[in-house]
Amino acid sequence: MLDLELLKTFVCVADEGSFTRAAERVHRAQSTVSQQVRKLEELVGHSLLLRDRTGQNISVTEHGEMLIHYARRLLALSSEAVEALASDVDLEILRIGVPEDFDARRMALILAGFNRQQPQARLETVSGMSTDLKQKLASGDIDIALVKREPDSGPSWAAWPEELVWVKGAQTLAANDVVPLALFPQGCLYRQRAIRLLDVAQRPWRVAFGSHSLTGIQAAVACGLGISVLPASAVLPEHSVCTDLPTPPPTELALISREGALSGLQRSLVEFLRVELSPA
Repeated sequence: MLDLELLKTFVCVADEGSFTRAAERVHRAQSTVSQQVRKLEELVGHSLLLRDRTGQNISVTEHGEMLIHYARRLLALSSEAVEALASDVDLEILRIGVPEDFDARRMALILAGFNRQQPQARLETVSGMSTDLKQKLASGDIDIALVKREPDSGPSWAAWPEELVWVKGAQTLAANDVVPLALFPQGCLYRQRAIRLLDVAQRPWRVAFGSHSLTGIQAAVACGLGISVLPASAVLPEHSVCTDLPTPPPTELALISREGALSGLQRSLVEFLRVELSPA
């Protein structure tokens, strides 16, 4: 194992070309500098420096040239690590909950914009059902969350209504057909909307496909595996809006946070999300 202190002294002597000048530079006695160089030479098993007859002019040996290349890299890397750790002390982690069915690419672009404004922040996202995200807020596992919920169902930093529609692929659906559904897991408002509407309309239904992923539900609908209730913003070109089923009432996308005061950086993120998520 190479000692960084010995390497630092060796590089200093090589750069100065003199034990005397190197000792002045590192604020050590010349004898101490000489001892450190000899210790390094014993450690690597090679002579590293050449001294002229006067002992004043110093040059590196072939092995010394080889070692000094690595020594500079190791010392630079050590300084970089110290600086990184020192700056990391003040690094604030912002933990954001995002619904499973939220557009991941859109959220990534939004957070990238925030990071350009606040490069000192470290962002961590947690995906999950809205009910799970609320629990994580309550337990302190996350600080801020976007959740899908019933309209006007609690305090929030901002809220946006979500128009919901029935979507299907190319399949046709007769009035007496059992409706095949592509649904998110239990607890999802879209699932609740779909099942309740069909039950009230006395339409038979079955779960034909299930997924936590928005892209999974979108793909299943496009391929004809089932129909689903989705936000109008999530309708793809290969989808058709189904108008012969009861119209789903809207839900709400709400920006909420854990209890207690937010830090300045957390408030900055909240304000940024309020702007970026608002309709143009």
